[in-house]
Amino acid sequence: MDSRTKRRLSPAELDALARRALGAGVVGHTELTDGYANAVWRLRLDDGREVVCKLAPPPELDQLSYERNLLRMEAAAYELVAAAGVPVAALLRAGFDDPVLGGDYLMLSALDGVSWNDARPGNEDELRRELGRLMARFNSVTGEVFGYPHAGITGATWREAFLAMAGALLGDTGRYPTPLPAPPGRIMEVLEAASPVLDEVTTPRLVHFDIWKGNVFLDVSGTPRIQAIIDHERAFWGDPLAEFVTPTLFGELREDDPMLAGYREVRPLELTASARTRLDLYRAYLSLILLVENGPRQYPEEEYARIRDAAFSSLGELLDRLVAPAPGALA
Repeated sequence: MDSRTKRRLSPAELDALARRALGAGVVGHTELTDGYANAVWRLRLDDGREVVCKLAPPPELDQLSYERNLLRMEAAAYELVAAAGVPVAALLRAGFDDPVLGGDYLMLSALDGVSWNDARPGNEDELRRELGRLMARFNSVTGEVFGYPHAGITGATWREAFLAMAGALLGDTGRYPTPLPAPPGRIMEVLEAASPVLDEVTTPRLVHFDIWKGNVFLDVSGTPRIQAIIDHERAFWGDPLAEFVTPTLFGELREDDPMLAGYREVRPLELTASARTRLDLYRAYLSLILLVENGPRQYPEEEYARIRDAAFSSLGELLDRLVAPAPGALA
């Protein structure tokens, strides 16, 4: 999707960047447009390699609070999750505050598979189960602090960090007025009232938080298998249960979902009543992101309308559910 946050580089600028980063020039390039925030190109180099170049938004562009230094989070995630057995592209070079570019970039090995979003595999349940196992490996990586360290939004506890994350996002509506189903202050009140369930989470675990079919590449040379999980820039340290929000976007996590079965092959997970409340909190947070991020990005209306309307409706329903008394509770 087109976005104001995507940088535009000329062929000559791409060539110069590749020579600085990898010591090879560019003989062909194709922009990859599936992403929403960062500009991405597939480059063919004069030494025969094919690589992916990912550029952060221009440093002078005002972004959402949690989006500060996104590519630095992604660069850190590549090495951590690869060591945990998650298939990812190889990180060839990470450049931060590049003196010529004036910003951050990543150079990654190009994948030869296809996006699950563009494929029609006949073994969807099998792939979903495999995805669950990989999500569990991703979440096996532990950290020292909760939240977004690269953006300076953290907490000593998961409850503290999550409320800081939500508060920062709602605070961004002051700079980017956003239609919401309730005033920002009321939304924060609802999240705070439901937040005691977050105290069940005591270990910061790495959460991708953007695993949808567009961010999963398949090897389709035989029976389709997952080749790699990409785009880790939205990752945070928190509750691994939040990982299930994006692959079930605007829906519910069912007990019979093969993804859940695959996850449980690697890590235990029980969907208790309090776990369901935590899921609702994370769904509300993602819906907020999808609504507020249009401020700096300015998506094309015809492409964004469906996502905006679904996020608005979902957030309203989730807020109502979070304030409703639990079954059997006194009114």
